[in-house]
Amino acid sequence: MSSMSGSRVVVTGATGNVGTSVVRLLSEDPDVASVRGLARRIPQWSPPKTEWAAVDVASEQAGLAEQFADADAVIHLAWAFQPTHDPATTWRTNVLGSIRVFEAVAAAGVPVLVHASSVGAYSPGPKDRAVDESWPTHGWPDAAYTREKAYLERALDTFERDHPDIRVVRMRPGFLFKAESASEQRRIFGGRFLPGPLARPELLPFLPDVPGLRVQTLHSDDGARAYLLALRREVRGAFNLAAEPPLDAEVLGELLGARPVRLPRTAVRSAIAAAWNLRLLPASPHLFDAVLRLPLMDCTRAHTELGWRPLRTATEAIEEFLLGFQRGAGAETAPMQGHKVG
Repeated sequence: MSSMSGSRVVVTGATGNVGTSVVRLLSEDPDVASVRGLARRIPQWSPPKTEWAAVDVASEQAGLAEQFADADAVIHLAWAFQPTHDPATTWRTNVLGSIRVFEAVAAAGVPVLVHASSVGAYSPGPKDRAVDESWPTHGWPDAAYTREKAYLERALDTFERDHPDIRVVRMRPGFLFKAESASEQRRIFGGRFLPGPLARPELLPFLPDVPGLRVQTLHSDDGARAYLLALRREVRGAFNLAAEPPLDAEVLGELLGARPVRLPRTAVRSAIAAAWNLRLLPASPHLFDAVLRLPLMDCTRAHTELGWRPLRTATEAIEEFLLGFQRGAGAETAPMQGHKVG
């Protein structure tokens, strides 16, 4: 698909944070003939050249091979973060659903598969230097999200061995943010007890500084551009995606005008665990454990082989997200629906 001219692209998980950015970029690309967005619920949003189909990849009756018929590429983004208290449910969607997507790609004879992996697939690694795509991808076994992402890396290893004619690309981005994702991410990670208006810097007396809490982020639109470049270039394999600088308490403290205060990891984890056990907080303490262990990623391969560089810094992405958070920003899709801010 190096020319991409007249290409037909199917996107699973097309109505979420990254999916909406990917679909918009594809719909604006003159080389793309058509986009088929698959999601559990068809949105009101109607970008050019785009048709929608209501499909749940977790269902054995999803009919994915029919949806992929005549496609030149499938971009697989479908993912469920909740319920964190029921990992068997997320396993059905994320792992079994993804394997159905892979099998349907092969059955339909689709020549290109671009899969959304994650920094979360990586084994624990360093925070003082960056690792490339050869770092082990065994995840952190105690967190469902990282366990599922790592499992799918093994599934794709087998898929690539069995289908060498299919070009497989694995994107491993850091945490993805944009203004329109604010309400969705609030629901996924913060829950109903984290109101948007409280995300104002002047209301933060201090910022928790937890050992190991240093992560990489990027703007969702920048991540989406990497997916488009993967269709244009005859590349295979994994690509790390992140913007500079890595975010820690010092960087966020400067951004928010808040004073970093060092807190013990155990104290913060205990507070998260208590809120999660009481179902006051959707994000689990297991995910917190995983985040503290994520390595920093070297994105040289994406720069050189994809020709990709983020247009926004990590701090710019976070600033936009926080503004959207305060305003209850969203989009015209069910996962991205905004909320009223009083």
